[in-house]
Formats: sequence, structure tokens, C-alpha cells
Amino acid sequence: MKPDLPKQVSVAIVGGGIIGVSCAYALARRGVDVAVFEKGTVACEQSSRNWGWIRSVGRDVRELPLSILANSIWKEIQAKVDVGYRTTGLAYLAASDTDMAAHEMWLDAARMKGAQARLVRGEELAKLIPRSKRPWAGALYSATDGVAEPLAATRGIAGLAMANGARIVEHCAVRGLDVAAGRVAGIVTEHGLVRCSDVVLAGGAWSRLFCGNCEIDFPQLKVHASVMQTAPIDAGLELAINGGDFTCRKRSDGGYTVSKLGASVADLTPDSIRLSTKFMRAWLSERKYLKLRLGRRFFEELKVPRRFGLDRPSPFEACRTLDPAANLPMLNDALERLKATFPSFAGASILRTWAGMIDVTPDAIPVISNVKTLPGFHLGSGFSGHGFGIGPAAGEMLADLVTGERPRADSGDFALDRFSSRDVGFLASR
Repeated sequence: MKPDLPKQVSVAIVGGGIIGVSCAYALARRGVDVAVFEKGTVACEQSSRNWGWIRSVGRDVRELPLSILANSIWKEIQAKVDVGYRTTGLAYLAASDTDMAAHEMWLDAARMKGAQARLVRGEELAKLIPRSKRPWAGALYSATDGVAEPLAATRGIAGLAMANGARIVEHCAVRGLDVAAGRVAGIVTEHGLVRCSDVVLAGGAWSRLFCGNCEIDFPQLKVHASVMQTAPIDAGLELAINGGDFTCRKRSDGGYTVSKLGASVADLTPDSIRLSTKFMRAWLSERKYLKLRLGRRFFEELKVPRRFGLDRPSPFEACRTLDPAANLPMLNDALERLKATFPSFAGASILRTWAGMIDVTPDAIPVISNVKTLPGFHLGSGFSGHGFGIGPAAGEMLADLVTGERPRADSGDFALDRFSSRDVGFLASR
């Protein structure tokens, strides 16, 4: 059924994930006429498939101002609609003194940005986690970090956006931009033209393809990430933890979301070759956690046109939802390591598994930016697997950029043009 398409809005947002709906919510609260256009359904891709962490711990320090802002916004959201937000605390466990030294180095830099994390050891750590068979040197811990339920959160924020006047149009792919006199004049959807003066692209893993068809180079690749959910179990762990070879957080339903950093795979694609000089340092520095794989995805993406007309079905209609199969061996390994570490998880069983495609940049820092070469076009993408937690704050920053207000965090750190002058290295952990 053809959706009810507005003829004109002030701002059109492409993509109904956590970034897109958060931007719509921020704009709608300011009285801006805004609509979100989603080729599938709200939160159908990575925004419902992530770990559900809302963390400051371990982030690149450039993201910390957004993380701190996001924590306050999450509290406001939870007061209006239940998105499963809880301040559970979050810890990166350290297996050795070397790990603790690395955490201390991060903490020295992070405190200057307002991080409230600290190092914990011994009895203090023992009170935070169940009895462990592995000795831990300590942990990097933040009591103010927490979790939320990804699907409920994204749909909840979308509901708040609509309650404030935003429109959300599902099953409506945006094929490209209508440009007049050198600036954005509208969007071309599969159901017709919508006039607007500003467009925000929050297309996740699809953003590079969309940008490329507009002659805008956005260095972005996809990473395949797998996650599992256990059946409800009383394991005595409220804290969200990264144990190095497993990650774990309690869900609202009483089960646990389990994964690990090594559950990520980068499929080699034609774009991997095109962007190899920008991503080489990233691949080398993350080779412990990120597996490179050559398979059928190379040939699938080789068939996807990089340039396409807007008067016929686009690649965004050919595939409305990226829904890859989970990497079961990696997930089984993560669960077994969790059980081997904490005996309270011995009876944990797998309820379901899933996977998604993460949009990554060469430095693992998102682009939250005006596109200087095309006035009226704004980009919010490349969140590199840690966008859910800062999603509401990223939406606020995008709204600031669209309306010309001064962003509450340094937007220069997230500018698109940072990639144009130099190759960059991979800096941030997940």
C-alpha cells in the first residue's frame, strides 16, 4: 500500500534508525516541520540489533561530551516512555596489570572531558560481579553508565517525535536528492518527490552508497556483528561488562545479551579495495578482534550499481533490510567463556541469535556534519558500532546543525572533511 506522502516539509530525514528518529525528535520539539523516510520499518536494521549499551567507558575521548549529554537525555526519554533505560553501571574487566595501566591512561585523558569513570580492584570489584573463576586485576568502571532495550528505545523515541509533530513514513525508500541552484531542494522517493530545504542522511550502512550517487565521497565500510540472547536466568549480574573474550548485559526480560569484540567480521568488498589506504591502519590495529573474510558478499556488492537514476527502482528498494546470518561459532565461544568465568551462568541457554551490519569509518568516529559541497545536506552516519548510546545526543547535534544553532559538543571532531586531507588511524574501542 502506498504511504501517505507529504508534498513538502522543512526537513526530510533519510533513515528510521536511532539517529534519524532522535534527530526528528529534537527538531520536532523545536517546532520544525520534519518527516522521517524509512525504506523498511523503524529500527529494522542495526538500531534494533546492537548490544544496548549506553556507555562512556572506553570511548574515544572525542565522543565523551556526546556520551555525557546522551546520559541526561536518556533519563528524560525514560521519564516519558519506557525504553528499558537503567543506570546499571558498566565495567571493562582487566585480566592483567598491563590492562589496568591501559585503562588508567584512558582515564587520565577522559577525566579532562568530564568522564566519571574510575578504577576498581579487589573487594570493591568482587561486590560488583558474581563469583569468578578467573582472577581479575581490576576494572575500569562507571556507575553512571547503563543500558536500554534497542528496539523499544528506537520505536519509543520515534513515538515521542510523532507526538511532537514529526511524521514518519515507512516502506518508502529515498532514491536520492533533488538539487536546484546548487543546493538541496527535495528528496526523490519511490513514491514521488517531497520538497524540503534540508535533508539529514542517517542511513547507517547504506550511507556511502547514497552519498556516492550524489557525487559525495564518504569513506565507510560495513562490519558484520553477531549477538545472542539467553533465556531468563538468575545469574546475579546487573552490571554490563566487557570481559575481553565475552560481553554481557542483563535485559529487561531477565535474559542476557551476550557477544564479544571478536564476533565482528569485515567482509572484503569492492569498497574495501577502493578505501584500502584509508582503512589499512584500522584493519591492522584491530586484527585481534576484527576478522577479514572474502566470500560471496564481494560478488553481491559488485553487482550493486554505484550510480543509478532516480526515475527507476534503486538498490534501496532491491534490499530493504540488511539481515545477515549470525556467526554461531563466535557466539557459542562467547557464551562458553562467560560460563567458564562465572559459574552462575552455567545453566544459561540460547534463546535466539541475530546479526547486523555496522557502519564504520576509518577512525571509528561518526560523521555528524554539514556537507559543505552541497548546502542543505547533512550527514549523521559511521557510528562504528557505538552509536546507540549516544544516539539521542547525536540527534540533538544534527538538529543544531540544521537549524544553525551552536552545537553543545565540538562538531569539528565529527566533520566529514576530516577524511579529505589525510589518511587516518583507528582510535576507538567498541
